[in-house]
Amino acid sequence: MEKSRRNFIRQASVAGTGILLSNTAWSAKSYKRIIGANDRVRVGVVGFADRHRSSHIPAFMNHYKELNFEVVAVSDIWNKRRDEGAAIWKQKMQNDVKAYRNNEEMYNAKVVDAVFISTADFQHARHTIEAVQAGCDAYVEKPFAETMEDNRAALKAVKETGKIVQIGSQRRSGTNYHAANEFIRSGKFGPITMVELTWNVNQPGRWRRPELLSQLKESDTDWKRFIMNRPYEAFDPRKYLEYRLFWPYSSGLPGQWMSHQIDTVHWFTGLKHPRSVVANGGIYQWKDGRRNWDTLMAAFDYGPLDDMSKGFQVTFGSRMHNGDENPAEIYYSNGGELNLITNKISPKGGLTEKMAAAMGMKANLLPDMDLKSSEKVVASANTGGDVLTSNHIRNWMECVRSRKQPNAPVEAGYSHSIANIMTTAAAHTGSRATFDEDKQEVMANGKVFKY
Repeated sequence: MEKSRRNFIRQASVAGTGILLSNTAWSAKSYKRIIGANDRVRVGVVGFADRHRSSHIPAFMNHYKELNFEVVAVSDIWNKRRDEGAAIWKQKMQNDVKAYRNNEEMYNAKVVDAVFISTADFQHARHTIEAVQAGCDAYVEKPFAETMEDNRAALKAVKETGKIVQIGSQRRSGTNYHAANEFIRSGKFGPITMVELTWNVNQPGRWRRPELLSQLKESDTDWKRFIMNRPYEAFDPRKYLEYRLFWPYSSGLPGQWMSHQIDTVHWFTGLKHPRSVVANGGIYQWKDGRRNWDTLMAAFDYGPLDDMSKGFQVTFGSRMHNGDENPAEIYYSNGGELNLITNKISPKGGLTEKMAAAMGMKANLLPDMDLKSSEKVVASANTGGDVLTSNHIRNWMECVRSRKQPNAPVEAGYSHSIANIMTTAAAHTGSRATFDEDKQEVMANGKVFKY
């Protein structure tokens, strides 16, 4: 037993190739403090669809034996995915995996300690509330919330229960992103003056599921459970399967892509949300009945709320009709740039000696250097098995055992959701969106933003 315990500690402390060591400090002493350290953690799956199938499964399989986890249940309101999920996990785990018709049925059975949540965008926050109130830790995909009502309720539930919640912002488990964060916070980068974020694709089928639409029958699912607290609409397989194209089931580009990138701004700066957002765009190419835009430009003002003279701009641009799916994040200062496409810091664009001398100033140029242990961001949810997601799920699993906060705690999801909702408000109203700090509400046209 002593030998096994030492081996477990050693394995958990020294991650395998490409694995980022989390903020969990494993030691013999801390191991003894873990409740149920020798017990297997039973995991349930809330929503068996593309993201879980292609990314969560291979990442979990990298670590489950070492950390003593197993999947034992799948909850999905569509019988096709419910049965598929249970069969796939049964084959992976080589043990019985039970299929449940809904989350209530699974939680009432008292069979799970933790869950993966990868349902429709608008459901994430509400499903988080269900999970933590049922006594479960959760790995929750982004966007965390699409309305402030859901955002506030989910944050409150997680804080009150003390459960471990990891938001699926996997950049927070990338060693290159940690290096960028450390460099900026050290002061060596200088004040951020601007950030450019872009995410472009050319995919007419992105977020479409034509091959599945004919397979989904209302009698095979629970439409009322699906729409949850959204305004009632008649059953529509497109809104069920292609929800990312339809507000208010998803904000589309902000929730799917911007939420990843804007999260790094909050992380690197410690700021919780923008001061204001303006946005514009439209459906210019893919006129397939969607409600959400295929092109978006948004501009954010960031800075301390008590000093409007300090701050910086962030721009986010995304188009779905031209692009190679290589997300770009470039941070600028007066001395150069930090480029998370190339994973390099450079003096490019910095204040040269010639330009500085003309105004009696000194040159300001950053050094040329690489961000250590660079990892490419895998943009497609259908790629699967990428290093960042593997790191991120391992970090969550370790924190479920240690009870330490994970790399992307619930507050990270709360903050990216504010930025996301502000962008949606600006886009839908055509006005500048702001945030009421006292009410914790997004404002547009002088009113609280609703659907």
